[in-house]
Amino acid sequence: MPNATNVFGKPLMLCCGNTGFTREGFCYVPESDIGNHSVCAIMTHDFLQFSYSRGNNLITPVPEYSFPGLKAGDKWCLCASRWWEAYQAGVAPLVDLNATHVKALDIIPLAILEQYAAEPHQV
Repeated sequence: MPNATNVFGKPLMLCCGNTGFTREGFCYVPESDIGNHSVCAIMTHDFLQFSYSRGNNLITPVPEYSFPGLKAGDKWCLCASRWWEAYQAGVAPLVDLNATHVKALDIIPLAILEQYAAEPHQV
């Protein structure tokens, strides 16, 4: 994760514990992460139900993977393509732009991400 940057070109901030492709809490995207888990999103009930309906159950705990299950208000590193799909369906969750990796911009325009910023003046 050395020199990982967010969508503003600043140092990538922590999203939360036990998230991201590497489960280190940062939404950085190593080469092995073909899913581009770059978006630090704040879960909502609607998004979790949407994701579940698409075959990605983020709600149910999976103890063998130390996954507690997510609920509204939790932060999680989402695949940029899933966030984009949710945006198109009208259920995209808010994002922490300071903790969203620059690779998110490969799929999602910055102007749209800024509309979903959890804090209005993130930089």
